[in-house]
Amino acid sequence: MTPVLLLAAEKESAEVTDWAARIGWVVGLALFVVFVYWLMREGWKWRGTLQGDLPELPTAPDDPGPARLTMSGRYHGSTTAGQWLDRIVARGLGTRSRAELTLTDAGVDVVRPGAGDFFVPAAALRGARLDKGIAGKVLTEGGLLVVTWAHGERLIDSGFRSDRAAEHTEWADALNHMISTTEGAR
Repeated sequence: MTPVLLLAAEKESAEVTDWAARIGWVVGLALFVVFVYWLMREGWKWRGTLQGDLPELPTAPDDPGPARLTMSGRYHGSTTAGQWLDRIVARGLGTRSRAELTLTDAGVDVVRPGAGDFFVPAAALRGARLDKGIAGKVLTEGGLLVVTWAHGERLIDSGFRSDRAAEHTEWADALNHMISTTEGAR
């Protein structure tokens, strides 16, 4: 055989593929991805079970009063106060979503399309600050409004990001002023 024919024969044999092994690897990888997803889901459900003692979230009063501030943006989750990675998933607080916040004299109303709404009464507010991260979400410095509030026996940090980041400072100042006024009235 001529060298050209030998090279052509080697090239044809090199293109032969073991399809059974290839399909086996693809199926194995797909099963591994499904297994990892299942483990993450079970961990989420287990965390919710561990936090099952969290009381029901308050709802907004029928007449909360006139709106002092409003903000539209994203709700990034809630954590145990001071522990930005200890996500609270019970009662739907772990679900990230769009959010509409309204500050009234009665408190902060959080309306979340596609997730459960909740209300933070003015008496439960403990502080507000600008931060850069909560529940595994890290943003630029001051890119997140974190509201600390008491619910049952727990202090909770809830993180919000406005569609207009310039609103964060105004919200933090208004909330802290409301808290100092409320504490003075007690």
